[in-house]
Amino acid sequence: MTTSSRGPAVPPLVDRERAALADLLADLGPAAATCCAGWDTAHLAAHLVVREGRPDAGVGYGFEQLPFGRRIAAWSHAVEDRLRTSTPYPEIIARLRSGPPVWMPFAWPVVGRLANTTEFAIHHEDVRRAQPGWVPRELSRTDQDELWRSLGWFGRAAAMRSGGGLRFRRSDSGAERVAGRSPAKTVAGEPLELLLWASGRTDVADVDVT
Repeated sequence: MTTSSRGPAVPPLVDRERAALADLLADLGPAAATCCAGWDTAHLAAHLVVREGRPDAGVGYGFEQLPFGRRIAAWSHAVEDRLRTSTPYPEIIARLRSGPPVWMPFAWPVVGRLANTTEFAIHHEDVRRAQPGWVPRELSRTDQDELWRSLGWFGRAAAMRSGGGLRFRRSDSGAERVAGRSPAKTVAGEPLELLLWASGRTDVADVDVT
């Protein structure tokens, strides 16, 4: 938890995103839409709990697009489905809110921050932006800076999907970073929007692509 001489301590972004996402999932119930194709809020909640609580299933995430990883990913989704269909939705939300088991690496503050900050921020927006009348959130400069630092892997993955390099430009500061070689496109927006675009949420990300 960060401290400030000007006021009370502010919880880390990862903890605030976890709590806000859990609140939103609880408020909407298990059948609300998300921006994740084929998933409602019950699917997403189960995914989040399995991801940080089941190491045997966690290895499958991120490999869906690779031939050798499809069977592993299928096992991960099967574990999610069993949790979703066998456990009351409020209990799943309670497990998400309380965090991973203490013996999981996700419970270590440094690992949790590195692995979960973008996960929760992106999925929080997956739920928010699938609801009618959503409006962009205003994040502090400190929070945007943290998301900017986390853009690297997502930017490289987006550059690989595009078949060329990409230049990402912050609309709030003008700072830039390049993913891949010889960028053919520039994507401009606030860091949260750039992160959403780079992670494949191109339909809902508020960015300018040139």
